Amino acid sequence: MPSASYSITMRVLLDDPRLVGAITTAVVEAAGTVSALDVVEAGQEALVVDLTCNARDAAHAEALAAGVGALAGVRVRAVSDRTLLLHLGGKLEVASKVPLKTRDDLSMAYTPGVARVCLAIAADPAAARNLTIKKNTVAVVTDGSAVLGLGNLGPAAALPVMEGKAVLFKRFAGVDAWPVCLDTQDTDEIVRTVELLAPAYGAINLEDIAAPRCFEVEARLRERLSIPVFHDDQHGTAIVVLAALTNALRVVDKRLRDVRIVVLGVGAAGVAILKILLAEGARDIVAVDKEGILVAGDPDLDSTRAWVARNTNPRHLTGGLGDAMDGADVLIGVSGPNLVTEAQLGSMADRSVVFALANPDPEVDPTLARRYAAVVATGRSDEPNQINNVLAFPGVFRGALDADATAITPAMELAAARALAAVVGDEELSGSYIVPTVFNPQVVPAVAGAVREAAGTEGLLTPAK
Repeated sequence: MPSASYSITMRVLLDDPRLVGAITTAVVEAAGTVSALDVVEAGQEALVVDLTCNARDAAHAEALAAGVGALAGVRVRAVSDRTLLLHLGGKLEVASKVPLKTRDDLSMAYTPGVARVCLAIAADPAAARNLTIKKNTVAVVTDGSAVLGLGNLGPAAALPVMEGKAVLFKRFAGVDAWPVCLDTQDTDEIVRTVELLAPAYGAINLEDIAAPRCFEVEARLRERLSIPVFHDDQHGTAIVVLAALTNALRVVDKRLRDVRIVVLGVGAAGVAILKILLAEGARDIVAVDKEGILVAGDPDLDSTRAWVARNTNPRHLTGGLGDAMDGADVLIGVSGPNLVTEAQLGSMADRSVVFALANPDPEVDPTLARRYAAVVATGRSDEPNQINNVLAFPGVFRGALDADATAITPAMELAAARALAAVVGDEELSGSYIVPTVFNPQVVPAVAGAVREAAGTEGLLTPAK
């Protein structure tokens, strides 16, 4: 499907104004979509327009421009990639919250008045939370080793994603976040660097760090820091998956404790999904990676996969994905594109649920999956039931920061998932609507409130001074 992520604007000179219809028709006939047409220069015998359209990918965008330019009486003067233009100069800026209009303003915001604030914090370090940006600031930390589904691109190439994450924090939860892209993929260096940076932040969001390194980095930082540390690729995904599955099972009238679940992919997201499902009461989960079904006692498994094998597969299945899916009620894919066959879909139980979450290309074509499953979800914005981390992390951090929590725990994650699921009422729930949209204004307050309450219940609040 054409997408705004591959949106271009062509500046087009038309020898005859009546050719406007021809250029829009050329885009549509080439399977693109026209989103805007603006007149730049108008004359009786010529016309210059900006034609904006969406394509499927970069090659398709080039083909659309070539198709328009091939028309008689039409010249394409320039083509602009709207996504690259949006990122031009970055997506963030620093803005002052206080006025600097007079000498008094300056003397209070900076020297000499700021010295009194420094002394107050030196006397009581906890005062930094209220007297600095710390209370509402999150570090978005990456080593660039697992950028989206693109792989190990390094810290500079990861920066646009981290900027985007910071924009989402601000837009949806009012949290000030800042990218911290580290030029190292050494676990010890990552942990120590974040430790050294932590005093300026109220929480740490780990992002796009490859497994298994991400597990150790998070565990060590959680042990050493007294502020929340949250690897969104793990826990944000898991929270939204549990919320979506809770509602999907409502649609098909099945219970989590009774269904057979297959999790395809045992990386950062897959392991976190397994853990939250087990914590919520799932009893029959089979984990599958590229080598097949994980089986307890396999000496070739690393420590993470060994843990997964010990805590899943209660029926002691062996074999591959097809063996796991036979009779399964739920498939959750967090792996790669086009791994599930039509025959495997057909072997699942009646009124099955399929979450094919690999991005941008899912484990199975969602159109094909809908022939067999009662509920289908993907990670794509152009399909129903998008499993999107932005449904979770803004509210989770908003709640943790507001509570002055010292950590984010499994109980807080469960509370977030339940609150997110509850945003979809019985009157809205259907096979095509199991999670709210990211722009639903109820989402962040519901998730944040649940996280705050759970933090208080667990005694994770920083003692009042």
